[in-house]
Amino acid sequence: MRFILSTALLALVALSAYAQAPAKPSEMEAPASLQLKGYNSRDIETFVKAYSDTVKVYNSPGQLSYKGKDELRKRYSSMFAQTPDLHCELVNRIVSGNVVIDHERVQFSKDRPRKEAIAVYRIKNGEIYEVTFISPDKN
Repeated sequence: MRFILSTALLALVALSAYAQAPAKPSEMEAPASLQLKGYNSRDIETFVKAYSDTVKVYNSPGQLSYKGKDELRKRYSSMFAQTPDLHCELVNRIVSGNVVIDHERVQFSKDRPRKEAIAVYRIKNGEIYEVTFISPDKN
């Protein structure tokens, strides 16, 4: 009886530790997680590694802002260099098929409030091939 109770207790402890362990990102989440890591460390090489060469970037649904990894690198290199306080907090993430939707709070400067943002990533072959940024309406 002691053996059964000890085994059950050990199983409960193991399950509890498993439940509290941080979840590994899914295959579809991996590029979104990689670009966020590069963004927060302002590491342009890590950041662009998550994107396809032909990525399309939209500032709101249906409005193409620019395309291509070279243009992405140019724009973000400049922003990373000019924004030492840059940090993105991931508030929530939804994964559905090949779409990853991130609700974010972005800090550009410590003396200004964070901005709410939504990023919708479309992923294929382990790369982000399209991203749409959506800003909430201002009141």
